[in-house]
Amino acid sequence: MSARILVIDDDASTLLLIRAALVKAGYDVVTATDGERGLAAFAVQPCDMVMLDVDMPVLSGFDVCARLRAHAGEELPIVMVTGMDDIGSIERAYEVGATDFIAKPIHWALIGHRVRYLLRGRQAFVDLRRANARSEAILRAIPDLLFEMDADGRFLDCHSPRTELLGMSRQQLIGRRLQDVLTIEAAQIWIDALRLAERDGFSAGQHFELALPSGRYWFELSTARRAGGDDLAPRFIVLSRDITERKDAERRIARLAYFDALTDLPNRQAFLDRVDLEIARCADCERRLGVLFMDLDGFKAINDTMGHGAGDQILRWAADRLRQALRPDDVVASLSPTGDVALARLGGDEFTALIVDIARPEDALAVANRVLQLMRQPFNLNGRPVMLTASIGIAVYPEDGQDGVTLLKHADTAMYHAKDLGRDNSQYYRNVLTENAVRRLELEGSLRQALQRNEFFLVFQPQLDASTGVMVAAEALIRWTHPSRGVISPLEFIPVAEENGLIVPIGEWVIRKACQEAARWQAGGLDLRVAVNLSPLQFKAPELLASVRAALADSGLPPQRLELEITEGALMAESSQTLATLTALRDMGVRVSLDDFGTGYSSMSYLKRLPLSSLKIDRSFVEGLPHQDESVAIVRAILSLASSLGFNVTAEGVETAEQANILKHMSCDMVQGFLFSKPVCADEIPALMGRSLSASDPRRIDARHLVPSQ
Repeated sequence: MSARILVIDDDASTLLLIRAALVKAGYDVVTATDGERGLAAFAVQPCDMVMLDVDMPVLSGFDVCARLRAHAGEELPIVMVTGMDDIGSIERAYEVGATDFIAKPIHWALIGHRVRYLLRGRQAFVDLRRANARSEAILRAIPDLLFEMDADGRFLDCHSPRTELLGMSRQQLIGRRLQDVLTIEAAQIWIDALRLAERDGFSAGQHFELALPSGRYWFELSTARRAGGDDLAPRFIVLSRDITERKDAERRIARLAYFDALTDLPNRQAFLDRVDLEIARCADCERRLGVLFMDLDGFKAINDTMGHGAGDQILRWAADRLRQALRPDDVVASLSPTGDVALARLGGDEFTALIVDIARPEDALAVANRVLQLMRQPFNLNGRPVMLTASIGIAVYPEDGQDGVTLLKHADTAMYHAKDLGRDNSQYYRNVLTENAVRRLELEGSLRQALQRNEFFLVFQPQLDASTGVMVAAEALIRWTHPSRGVISPLEFIPVAEENGLIVPIGEWVIRKACQEAARWQAGGLDLRVAVNLSPLQFKAPELLASVRAALADSGLPPQRLELEITEGALMAESSQTLATLTALRDMGVRVSLDDFGTGYSSMSYLKRLPLSSLKIDRSFVEGLPHQDESVAIVRAILSLASSLGFNVTAEGVETAEQANILKHMSCDMVQGFLFSKPVCADEIPALMGRSLSASDPRRIDARHLVPSQ
């Protein structure tokens, strides 16, 4: 599409000639014979250029030019055609807005070229104006600092949308050098970026931190060398981006990657990195490191019964105690002049500590003993004392491993050995422990298949009426016949089942099988209750009530003939769920007994609120009867408490006639133990019904065992 040109001239011949020359050059031409008509024509249809005579009646060319410029703006090319050749007229033309002028007489052959040049210049002006507007918009959209600098690091110009990042006004910055406004470290980073950009044309990724009046900020530099002639001194455009939020996010991510969110302790990866670092430092010297692997005894019961919120709080308190036990000024400083300890939480209730620069392996034991001592102190959780202990495994570099992973694995193995020895103790690693750990893994694998292979079986230990000596119930006890190892003690496989969750399906099988055997006894004329132990995990399982109902319904056993024994740990969280489960069992007709009473957390107010049927005195108290005054006092207190609350009491672990006799005289309801019978298979129970404890043992009881100890 060709450009449209408006020609205004009061001389008809000149107007005709200009029009002919422009049409020949390929332009559309609109003409007007005076200024008023010309302005009207432009108002109707704006043109790409206006050519007008200076000397016209009514409105001179100067007047028309001024009006057009005011209306059309700076982009419209306006050419004055004039026969005047004085400087004053030319200057006036430019003052009112003329773009150029053509002097008369006109060279008609060149006028088309002159117009084409002016239109090209006009288009270049429009393009430049648009580019500048786009550049200004881009600058406004960039939130970063932008600088123009010379090779000496002097600020020549700057763009700063955020004044708080500049640290001073633009006027104060221009002309100053980097060393004048930045720290030595930051200035050197910036100069290095300029040198890279001077050599390669571009550099990026340099970070530096700067303290400004509004706070501390991190910046990232991107620097480019400006294009120019070879004779020009190099100049640089530097973009300085605020990356403070990114740095903060990186720090948070690093903390999440290397720190435990619950306790704010380093995590496994951070701990292993620290161990390997210390091992590298020990490579050229005779130094030892100690790794402690600590596990909280009984924590799983807290989590299972009181909920994860309570468990998390216990873990935070435990971490605080470990910090106290491992603080350098009282434990480690006594080990060596450069002693140091790194503490970490691996996950769950597992913690580790690295003891740096110990002289002898035995030095790690002092730290372990301090931890054991502090962890024995009760935690106060919602006004209730919660008792926990720790089991600790110790591995020493270089004797027990040459890298962090091996040391940690061996300390873990030693910790399980401490648990096997009764918990609340610390043990050093030995090679045989690894063999035991492998055996434990094999046991877990076999345990997963035992139910499908029907390898479990039950035995039953009679419970007798203490006053008559007649059997009234039997406790179901699980046994496992391993295909290659033979009968495995429940003391070995039950803890494994509790750790991997298999205790729930195994426990359901025990309830079903026990109900079936008790129903068979009843069908044979034996009116016996059957007692079944529930683990804390099984008691908390949502399917417990349904599995009990199904076992009773399938076997036909009356609910009153089933008694479920639950440890104090399982009932420790007196939650609405605990009470609802106990109440549902009671409403079902099933008896609930509190097992191992006296070893946990029970209180009078706690017991009064629970719908229990009976208590079982732990065998550790029965063992001391009748000769230990402390045991006599404890048993008497338990029996008195149970009587006041209306609970029946069973004493387990009765192995002598003296124990049975004193329990009878202390009004204990039932006894259970090897004195009457070891656990036997279900088919042998009927034969035991004819046996009983003698109502009066020939050996008399020392009267001092029946009165309070002085």
